Amino acid sequence: MRLEYFQLIDRIVDLNPAERTIAVEATVPTESTIFEGHFPGHPLMPGVLLAEAMAQTSGWLIIALNRFERMPFLAAIKELKLRSFVQPGQQLALDATLVHDGSGFAMTRARTHVEGKLVCDATITFRVVEFPNPEMRGHMESLAKVLEFPMGALADG
Repeated sequence: MRLEYFQLIDRIVDLNPAERTIAVEATVPTESTIFEGHFPGHPLMPGVLLAEAMAQTSGWLIIALNRFERMPFLAAIKELKLRSFVQPGQQLALDATLVHDGSGFAMTRARTHVEGKLVCDATITFRVVEFPNPEMRGHMESLAKVLEFPMGALADG
């Protein structure tokens, strides 16, 4: 996790286009200025960043299903439930499933687990459009390599 760059997932561990699912990993940093204020003496990963991590997980699924031709932009988060605290250094296992795709929108169901325990989940809606420019698409393709995006899965899907 690179909080300063708003990169909240570390690695894509599974992508299944046929099942419309993705699984990723992220490790909450042990040190970050965010924890100085959230909260002094009791550092916790902010819930809004947990929601963003689930949105990024879902976004990579949507990019994959659209074969890097379209870009998802966050439109809504519904039924967000923060069930437990997440602390610095903890390993997150995130997953998402596409539940709707059409009319320029996509909806996912996303979850985050720590040590097998569900810590948060949400239904997330995205507006799906063409990439705004070639630079953004190129940036996403470069980031995909860093995240170990399984390009071979696109050929299978």
